[in-house]
This record gives sequence, structure tokens and C-alpha cells, in this order.
Amino acid sequence: MGVMNKEEPHFLIIAGEASGDLHGAKLVQALLDAYPKARFTGMGGGHMRDAGVNTLFGIERMGAVGLVEIFSDFGHYFGAYRALMKEIASLKYTAVILIDYPTLNLRLAKHSRKHSCPVYYFISPQIWAWRKGRIEDIRKSVHKMFVILPFEEKMYQEAGVDAEFLGHPFIDVVHPTRTRGDSLEKFALDSHKKIVGLLPGSRMNEITSLLDEILLAAEKVKKEMGECQFLLPVADTIDPVLIQKKLGSNPLDIKILKGETYNVMNTCDALIIASGSATLEAGIIGCPMVIIYKLSPLTYWLALMLINTPYYGLINIVAGESVVPELIQSKANAENIAAEILKFLKNPEYCQEVQNRLLLVRKNLGRPGVMKAVAASMVDSLSKIP
Repeated sequence: MGVMNKEEPHFLIIAGEASGDLHGAKLVQALLDAYPKARFTGMGGGHMRDAGVNTLFGIERMGAVGLVEIFSDFGHYFGAYRALMKEIASLKYTAVILIDYPTLNLRLAKHSRKHSCPVYYFISPQIWAWRKGRIEDIRKSVHKMFVILPFEEKMYQEAGVDAEFLGHPFIDVVHPTRTRGDSLEKFALDSHKKIVGLLPGSRMNEITSLLDEILLAAEKVKKEMGECQFLLPVADTIDPVLIQKKLGSNPLDIKILKGETYNVMNTCDALIIASGSATLEAGIIGCPMVIIYKLSPLTYWLALMLINTPYYGLINIVAGESVVPELIQSKANAENIAAEILKFLKNPEYCQEVQNRLLLVRKNLGRPGVMKAVAASMVDSLSKIP
């Protein structure tokens, strides 16, 4: 069993992606408020290191997506897995905290169970989408599951898992840093012309598969509208120079912006956006969007066989209905994308209806102070362990 020092706990905390690194850092900060002498060891990135985590492995090579793509760096995954199993077996940790990343973390949860080390899991595997049978392993190996989507709590509780929904962490972080008027001025935009945001994703493979079609769609939109402005916020994981090369001479005068994603979402009339967590961020801000995505043919074929959800975009999944349009694989072509964006730009009533529905989704995502609430619940749970 792990070392249950409740005054100076030592946590093993594992995140495998950039989003998990950010959530992990905030959770560490919240736990330090309760346990000022706590220590944290594990796997993460720069945010977790800055928060005080001794990272045995970095996340820089752990961000593969897709059932096929993940095997491209299997050696690194396996090395991290073996090393972290040894850490758990050392019995020097008060508890194990797992953040998302089920590819690795569900295996570590099972291993922790063998050594009677309490496991707290933040951000549930998407068992509602595929491989629902995993819930039995979760019931056996996870001491408490902290879910971030409202419908997940009941699903887990009905299966006998101690689960709690305390809100989605985006509620605390997804905020523009300036007013729309100030952004219009900073980005040198004309308030009388429509503004479209182009968000091709945060991974290079997404840029490769989506950006060309997005640019063709933007050309069609400008041709139809006559006057239209385009903003392209670049994710921290992407070099803006690479985007500039893709744009070439940039005939559409697309403004490439770094570190301005939320301000762009707050400024635009509509977005062309890659499926992923950014769709939920845009939904929280309240910007209408068309969701697009393309996978490798084999990955997509496997997904069709395994995934059990009618929607791809996270904002639609949370809503339980099609709030915004989705265009996947061959449907994500320039003509279809442009047609959906033009519906927003030409029909203010439709645009307002979508914004109202996005507001309802936002209200269901919880109240501010999510990480503090999760940390408090974790502290309470630990206090009840003999």
C-alpha cells in the first residue's frame, strides 16, 4: 500500500498531452493550498514542471492521435509505461492522480490496484463513445473518478463507480482578454465587414489534412460575400512560419495571430474549426462554427467500427444534439464548408439561434472554481482512507 502521510503526501501525477499538462498544473496548485508540504512526481510538460512537479518523462513525444498513428512512437510509450509501473510498485506514493490519456493511464490504474495505491482519475476516458466495457476495469481500479461532462456522472454511478461532476475546467480558463471592440482595433479590422476565424487544429497532421481545404473554402466565402476578413489563430504547438508558408502570397490577407485564440473566437462572426476541445472552447465563448475533421482512411474505418456516438464535435456531444454543423472526411470539402459558413454570415436569425443554444450548453458545464472543487473532494476522500 502507498505511503499515507496526510501532512506531507507524495503524489504520482500523470498527464500525457498538452491539455492534461495545463489541467495537471492547476490541480497541483489547488492541492498545494490544502497540502503546502506535498510533493509531486510523474509525467507532464512545462506547466506541471512550473507548478513544482518532478517530471520523470516529458509529454513532448506523447501526443499522437488515432488508432494507427500512436504506434509510430511505441518505444517511447512502452518505456514510460515500464518506468511508471516501477514507480507505483515502489510504494512511496500517497496516491496516484491520472489525468485523461487512457492509452497509458488505464493500464497504470490497473497496476496501482495491485499495489493497493488509491487512484484518482481526472477527465474520464470516453467510454460513452467506444469500448464501454472498460467501465468494469475502472470500477475495480479507480478509487474516485472526476468527470468533466455532465452526463458522465450518472453513467458511472449506475455502474458502481464513485464518480463526481464538479464542472468542466474550461469554465475557469476560457475567457477573452479584451472586449470585441478592443480586438477589432488591435487586429486592424473593419467592424462593418464580416469576420471568419480559421482554426485548422493544434497538431501538424491536422494542419496538413485540413488547412488547404479551409483556404479554398475561405476563397469561396470571400467571392460570395465580396467583403470578408479572416483571422487564423496559431496554436502554441505550431510554428507560425509553417502556416505562413502554406498561405504563400496570402491573397485573402489572412491575419496570422499567435496566442489570441479566445480573442479571435470572441471577435469572429463564425468559425471553421477542427473537431476537438477547441469546439467546446468556442461554444463557451458563444461563437457559431462549422466543425470539420479528416483522419487517415484506416483510422477512420476503424473508428466507424468502434465508435458509438452520433456526433464528432465535443460541443454537440455535450449538448446531446446537433447544435452546430459537422463535416467529416469527404464531406469536409471547400464547397460544403463555405456553404455552412455562408448560412451564418447571411442569416442573422440563424446565427442568433445557434448562439442561444450554445449559451445553454455553457450553463450545463458547471460553475467557476472547478479545480479547487476537485482538489477539495480529493482531500476529503483521502482523509477517509484508513
